[in-house]
Amino acid sequence: MAEEADNVYREAEPLGAPPAGDTELVQPVGNEGNMQEQMDEFLDPHSEYDEEEEERKYYRRKRLGVVKNVVAASTGGMITYSVYIGLLQMQLILHYDETYREVKYSSMGLEDIDSKMLMGINVTPIIGLLYTPVLIRFLGTKWMMFLASGIYALFVSTNFWERYYTLVPSAVAIGVAIVPLWASLGNYITRMAQQYYEFVNYNEKHVQEQKKIPKGACHRYIIIFQSVFYVIFHLCLVFAEFPMVFFLNNFLYDYNHTLFKVTECGASSQGYISGLNKTVLLHLPRSLLLIKVESVLMGAAFLAMIIFLVLCGAAYRPTEEIDLRSIGWGNIFQLPFKHLRDYRIRLLCPFFIYSGFETLFAVTGLIMSYGVCTLGLERLWALVMVYGLSASASSTLSLSFLCLPRLVPLLGGAVLHVLVLVGLMTWSPMPGNPSWEPLLLVLAALWGIGSALNKTGLSTLLGMLYEDKERLDFVYTIYHWWQAIAIFIVYLWSSLPMRAKISILLVTLLLSCLCYVLMEHRVMKKVPFRLPRIPRPRHKVKGYRYLEDDDSDESESEKSDEEDVESGEERDKDADGDGDADSQVSHLDLGEGGEMVRGCRRRRDDAYEQAGGME
Repeated sequence: MAEEADNVYREAEPLGAPPAGDTELVQPVGNEGNMQEQMDEFLDPHSEYDEEEEERKYYRRKRLGVVKNVVAASTGGMITYSVYIGLLQMQLILHYDETYREVKYSSMGLEDIDSKMLMGINVTPIIGLLYTPVLIRFLGTKWMMFLASGIYALFVSTNFWERYYTLVPSAVAIGVAIVPLWASLGNYITRMAQQYYEFVNYNEKHVQEQKKIPKGACHRYIIIFQSVFYVIFHLCLVFAEFPMVFFLNNFLYDYNHTLFKVTECGASSQGYISGLNKTVLLHLPRSLLLIKVESVLMGAAFLAMIIFLVLCGAAYRPTEEIDLRSIGWGNIFQLPFKHLRDYRIRLLCPFFIYSGFETLFAVTGLIMSYGVCTLGLERLWALVMVYGLSASASSTLSLSFLCLPRLVPLLGGAVLHVLVLVGLMTWSPMPGNPSWEPLLLVLAALWGIGSALNKTGLSTLLGMLYEDKERLDFVYTIYHWWQAIAIFIVYLWSSLPMRAKISILLVTLLLSCLCYVLMEHRVMKKVPFRLPRIPRPRHKVKGYRYLEDDDSDESESEKSDEEDVESGEERDKDADGDGDADSQVSHLDLGEGGEMVRGCRRRRDDAYEQAGGME
């Protein structure tokens, strides 16, 4: 055993150990040198790494992300309105039928519920100017779109249980959400164009230093992105007819029954369709089948919400949203009204009103009083589909902004509508005459071309005029608020004669063209305009996002007088870093005994209003 233990210890001894003494230990150098080479190779920059190429790839991904945001927002809006229009159309046709009401809802009064529901959808947006900017500032642009699509989904869900206390409140909620949804969409698309320009020109000095973009630099991307948005969005009129084509058309009487008592159509008619038969359903659809159709629509509404939530990126960084909310809710409330001081947007207001007129007239006037009154209710889907396809395809015509003066597309659509309106004023087709279908389809297509040029042209024009503003939700709020007022007026004039409606449309359109030409003339002459700026917060913001370098934890009482003066001057600077000509210069007064008393800077309430801005 002793010999075995001795062998174990002997094997544990290092081989070739140097003798004891003062002789220095000799270490092998081979392994150390290899290790040093490996460390140098690991720490040194890779010889094949190309920083410029990696930066180029990074911004390429950023640009693809912006394109994805634009397509996602357009698709989400298209699906939302496809579900909304399709369900509302199916609901109104079913509720119009007298047999359906008596058998399923005999004592509920569906006619009264429908009238109140339409009133909630058309009347509520009138007050949209008061709360839309506050909602967008509080929620953010992306979350406002998501919330609005959720309200449309709520409207779909209430149709599973059709009662007064479900349908009317959901209709009022849709009226509340219309203006914020469209203001958010317009601002989002324009913001994506600004971001795309920054990602394309990331090497430019003004982009790296986060300075203002040169005038006209973003026009190209604003035009392209707005065209893409409306090409996709106008397809909602096509998909909205799917419930009509695949479900409701199987239950409708033909035109010989529905138009039996109708005596006049077109220019000589009054209201929508006077004398339309009260029974339009050949037999009633089963409740289970209705539930299946509404479930499909509900799934599509949830898909739109998911698209807004998952695929749409944020328009602004969280710190930017917080900064803009901290200017004060009073200022946010006032800024839309202050934008109306700009003569450019004032002179565009008649065009905004006509945009609302022509949207509802296309459905209630051209398609109903001319198309359905002549061809019957079973051809409603064909007229709406042709109108939607024409509007979608014609939205690409706004790309002519890239090579033509911007007067041409907008006034081109107006001239086309004038020609169609003059023709409609003199034409009264006979009811129940299918031979007029080709002409009616051509008229629907021509109206779709004019609508596309109008909608795309106005949104593009606003983005071009106010490209130097990072936030355009105030401008788009004014645009869609005037549209909502126009839609309310069309809702009120439903019982007027058709010639009176067309006359109002013609007068509004001619006035719109005149005011628009005058606006362009003033812009060309470089007439100064008043452009309100977003003020900076007047209070000192604290929190982890706003930590200062030196005195983030210092209390207000520990500050010296000199620091108070400096911080007051910094808070009173303009939002863009420029001094304000209307602000008063802070001063120091000498009190009794030679004591220095701090003066305070005083600014007028409208100090951030800049007069004399030049285009």
